[in-house]
Amino acid sequence: MSDAIRTCIGVIGTSDTENKAFLYMAGHFRKKGLPVPEIYACSDDAMCYLQQDLGDVMLFDLLKQARETQSYSPDEMLLLEKTMRMLAHVQIKGAEQFNTSYCYPIPEFNKRSILWDLNYFKYDFLKITGVEFLENELENEFEHMADLLLNSQPFAFMYRDFQSRNVMVYENEPYFIDFQGGRIGPLQYDVASFLWQAKAAYPSSLKEHLLEVYLDEVQELITIDREAFKKSMNFFVFFRTLQVLGAYGFRGYFEKKAHFLQSIPFALANLSELLPAIRSELPYLAQVLHNMLQLPGIQLPQQHDGLLVKVYSFSYKKGIPDDLTGNGGGFVFDCRAIHNPGRYEQYKQLTGRDEPVMTFLEKDGEILTFLDNVFALVDPSVERYIKRGFTDLMISFGCTGGQHRSVYAAQKTAEHIAEKYGIQVLLQHREQGIKQQFKAK
Repeated sequence: MSDAIRTCIGVIGTSDTENKAFLYMAGHFRKKGLPVPEIYACSDDAMCYLQQDLGDVMLFDLLKQARETQSYSPDEMLLLEKTMRMLAHVQIKGAEQFNTSYCYPIPEFNKRSILWDLNYFKYDFLKITGVEFLENELENEFEHMADLLLNSQPFAFMYRDFQSRNVMVYENEPYFIDFQGGRIGPLQYDVASFLWQAKAAYPSSLKEHLLEVYLDEVQELITIDREAFKKSMNFFVFFRTLQVLGAYGFRGYFEKKAHFLQSIPFALANLSELLPAIRSELPYLAQVLHNMLQLPGIQLPQQHDGLLVKVYSFSYKKGIPDDLTGNGGGFVFDCRAIHNPGRYEQYKQLTGRDEPVMTFLEKDGEILTFLDNVFALVDPSVERYIKRGFTDLMISFGCTGGQHRSVYAAQKTAEHIAEKYGIQVLLQHREQGIKQQFKAK
């Protein structure tokens, strides 16, 4: 490419130490002949610099159709194999003469950083689900997990956020970006991060193949106990899954960013598959996570054709249900202005699905008028969603306890939509732990 048409990217940083980490690592890797962006110029204070423009094709985006069809072309396979081989070189060659004083925020993968990430998961995801657990027992197993990870060998350069969104495809070759958080650590970490990236959804056979390709390349560079490496992988995949769920919980539930909410079901599916492999070493943690995965609010990814309408009842005391599709939650209706059967002793142990409560609400009549208005709002959206080929709509009904009024309204709405439109409807009474599926006709 000639200088006349060469483009570059200008960067203005906000963190002095992070900028210096990136600039040092980029220069160090380039000297080792590794595929990272070239730095053309840098300000004296290292806060501004110009770097090579690697285009806008991320490996993640390039593999979109392959993910959906679970069928990878020879060219796509070759690109993935190149990526895994180059990872081995970045890790091992990148560690040679590497100056850890530039690492940001810490120079090595250590027990403190592991416990930071595990507690990030505990506070920003696990506790949000409402699952019960004993703090001391959980912390004991966190400590044991840290020891298992730190006893794994060998250590070299650890990229830390190695995933297909940080691999650019430039002139049909993989180039690596966003490595400024790197440090010295175990090789297994990056392999787990890439192959088990939640939304990458690589088939098991492909993950196994790419792991073997990676290990073949590693053995060309250093001596390694191949079987011990593979045996330890389960714990790194497990740790990485907990780590990303903590990040998804914070970014999705607290910051309300749809991309992270969309990734949660895929990470939960990975977690569900991993529990048998780690149960012997971490029995209490495995049991807590098994209990969490059984909670009504936890959703594993579902594949469906056509429109799927999800209808919820919930208690406002426990918060409005999150929409994991990232579509923003659809309709939320407040039932608390309706005459409450829960105020009367004979109805306190019943729900809006029980005949006495249904009779009370229908005889009173307020909820029937309420639902007429609900249907007048919801029906046009359902019809438009079907016509436009949309796949997901969420409708939620809340009341004080999520037991009587909201349950009745959600039940009747789900039945109404299923009957009128013949489409898939998933009904979930969150506080009652009840699910009901209406299949498409």
